[in-house]
Amino acid sequence: MTMPAMTRKKLLAPFLLTAAILILDQITKAAVVAGIKPGRIGWRALGDFFWLVHQKNTGAAFSMGDGLPEALRIAILIIVPVALMAGLCIYYFRTDELTWLQRWALCGIVGGGVGNIIDRIFRADGVIDFLSVKFYGLFGLERWPTFNVADSSVVVCGILLVVAGFFVAPAVEEAAAEKGAAKSATAKKAPKPHA
Repeated sequence: MTMPAMTRKKLLAPFLLTAAILILDQITKAAVVAGIKPGRIGWRALGDFFWLVHQKNTGAAFSMGDGLPEALRIAILIIVPVALMAGLCIYYFRTDELTWLQRWALCGIVGGGVGNIIDRIFRADGVIDFLSVKFYGLFGLERWPTFNVADSSVVVCGILLVVAGFFVAPAVEEAAAEKGAAKSATAKKAPKPHA
């Protein structure tokens, strides 16, 4: 079964976001590695609110798993995320239940996920994190854990995916149901041709 060219273009278009995130993520990480020494603050803005820093993270979010044995760290931080990204892509192409916004959000998550997987595979020191913001003691954190473009993409697109699932998808389903009901009502009212 082949898709019409227009459908294929619409289906593949969100992967432009995946590519853009991957490129931006890797360029910004390379710039940080080239311009800021590890563990140092390279630039500050808004007083102490924002720092551009160079941190290396061999764990996952919040440096979880940083101290795991190497084999377990590889399994949890590389193999599982690769399987998850592959699963998301398979789901993306096999379902017709995603809205346009959900497809773009899913591709943003894949872009961010793959960006950090690239670091875990090709950077011996782990993922490069460089964005640090003051958190004013909320949840016991003076600063939010340092993050990067890929992390931001996963979080923002994850939130969009959830919001789209709760608000956009039901609205689309309701509109489709109303359109179907109107079409059905019109078909019932139309006179049938006599033979």
